Amino acid sequence: MQQEQTRIWASLGLLALRLGAGGMMLFAHGWEKLTQFGTKSAYFPDPLGLGSSSLSLALVVFAEVFCALAVIVGAATRFAAFALVVTMLVAAFVFHADDPFADREMALSYLSGFLALMFCGAGQFSVDEYLWPRLKR
Repeated sequence: MQQEQTRIWASLGLLALRLGAGGMMLFAHGWEKLTQFGTKSAYFPDPLGLGSSSLSLALVVFAEVFCALAVIVGAATRFAAFALVVTMLVAAFVFHADDPFADREMALSYLSGFLALMFCGAGQFSVDEYLWPRLKR
């Protein structure tokens, strides 16, 4: 009984983290990039030297919109969180490499939340739990 209660509370914490981090990433960062893709693709930075601002923006939109949405509902959570971890690592340590810490703080804050989800998974209140219940522990 105690173990089940602990699991429920841990899953509620993971749900709060998924809704908070995923929701803020989607609505505060990704949605604008998606809806203004045509305009932003002309000047979006290419910090990894992929050769195209449009490609860099598309990868960021994939992470900040589609992976953030997957995190929110808890579908393929570890994969989605991994994509967001990579995106935040690039933002903090490549794009903002020469900037003061205050300019990196937001990316690092998101990074910590998505790292936790990558390691812990989505918890029992998720699509992952519904689709693959045997992997819940």
